[in-house]
Parts: sequence; C-alpha cells; structure tokens
Amino acid sequence: MSIKPSILLQHLAPKLLLTRFAGFMADCRTPWLAQYLIRSFVRKYQVNLGEALLSDPAQFGSFNEFFTRELKPGARPLANADWICPVDGKVSQFGPLREGRLIQAKGQEYTAAALLGDAALAEQFQGGHFATLYLSPRDYHRIHMPCAGKLLGMRHIPGELFSVNPVVVEGIPGLFARNERLVCWFEHPEHGVFVLVLVGAAIVGSIATTWHGLVTPPRRREAREWRYGGAGQAQAAQFETGQEMGRFQLGSTVVALLPPGDWRFNPQWQEGSAIRLGETMANLT
Repeated sequence: MSIKPSILLQHLAPKLLLTRFAGFMADCRTPWLAQYLIRSFVRKYQVNLGEALLSDPAQFGSFNEFFTRELKPGARPLANADWICPVDGKVSQFGPLREGRLIQAKGQEYTAAALLGDAALAEQFQGGHFATLYLSPRDYHRIHMPCAGKLLGMRHIPGELFSVNPVVVEGIPGLFARNERLVCWFEHPEHGVFVLVLVGAAIVGSIATTWHGLVTPPRRREAREWRYGGAGQAQAAQFETGQEMGRFQLGSTVVALLPPGDWRFNPQWQEGSAIRLGETMANLT
C-alpha cells in the first residue's frame, strides 16, 4: 500500500529542529518581525481579535503573546452542565472507552494505558468516556477546566512531534500515544478522577500550566512526574469550572477522559463540528 506524501513527510521532516526554530521565532521581540508575524497570521486565518482583551496587534510584544492572548471577561459564558467544553476548536472523536481503548480515527484505536503512560491510572477509566478536541491555528489556545477539581498529578511524557492535523491523525496509527504529551489528572468531589492530556505536536513551541509554568521546553528523553497533596508533596491546587489550567503555543490537541458513569454528550456534537469554550460538553444522567 502506498504512503501519502503528507504522511511520508511527517516521518522524514526534522520535526524537532523545525519546532525549535518556530519557538525561537515566536518568542522574538524584535518589533518589526513580531508585528509582521502577528499581522500576517491574523490575515491568513481571519482571527477575531474583537473578542480578545487586547484587540490591537501592536499591543503584543511577541507572536507568542498574541497567540496565547486572553479573552475579554464574559466572552465565553459557561453553560450549566456537569462538564463544559474546555477549549475552542473542533471535535475530533468522542464516546465511550471500550475495553480501555479510544478511537483515534475511523478504523484506528489506541489504549488509554499507552496515552497516559500509566496502566493503573488507565484502569480507573474502565466504563468511562473520552473526547478528543483539536485546536486549529486560528483558535483561542488556553485550556480551561471542564469541571471543578483538585490537582492530583502531572506527567510529562517525551515522544514524537507529528502534526495533529486531521489528515495526519488519520494516517499515523497511535499518534496521540506516540507524541509528546502532558498528562494532568484531577479529582472531582462527586464524579471522581478525570484526566486532561495536552498533546504536543510539530511546531508547538511549548506547553505550560498555570500551577507549574513552562513544562516544555526543555525537551527531555526521560518522563517526568509530579504528585500533589500527599505527604512531602507540593500542595494540591483547587480549580473551579472554567478556570484556566494551561496553554499551548501554536496549535495542538486535548484528550479528556471522563470517569465511569452514564455520560450523555452534547447532542449537537458530531465528528468535525466546531466547539467553543464554555458550551455544554456532557451531563451525567
């Protein structure tokens, strides 16, 4: 079977080198270069700066400041739901975990254990549900809490930097469990443990959380883990529904794992449909 040129390029391209270069350019604070990058991006992707707290491109000192821009208060009202959508973007896949497996694309599955890098944690999601949410370059790139929760742990797993463009996701098996990713798990006071996985990708300059700051770069070969709230551990942060928890610099994907239960997703959600932070994601019936 022949390999699509776009998929072959993903295997051959110097993804780490390109990502480091993109990160360098995005952090550059030379005014003329930063403004050129920002204004060119706004034109190409038709970015709506009217909903941003800073609406004038000249107010941003670097491309990264623009890309991780804050929204105006009230720009994303929060629905009255058990789980709200944590990001702007598109629905890639969603549904129940079947025998510990998630759907990546039509005809492709991967395991929760491989995604999380922790079989014991994955076991807690037998009977749970998942949602894979794709953030395109034009989207708002801060990630918010889908419900209230206490931070329990965070694990950075090194990996590949394949693009998370839908065409590439369909062509590379197990992509989300192979790419670099940041696994964050929390505990809701009633529903139990849930997970947000921030998946890295080619050209994604960095991943950061509100409690830790920049997690990557630097990119390391070995996995790193942080635990919170136990004896000798850092204090566990408490989050409210809709509170910011992290951000991407350049586009990527969030995979959410919902705890076991009779979850009913937003009936308007379909594969490929546009979604907005704060809208209903799922309710427990």
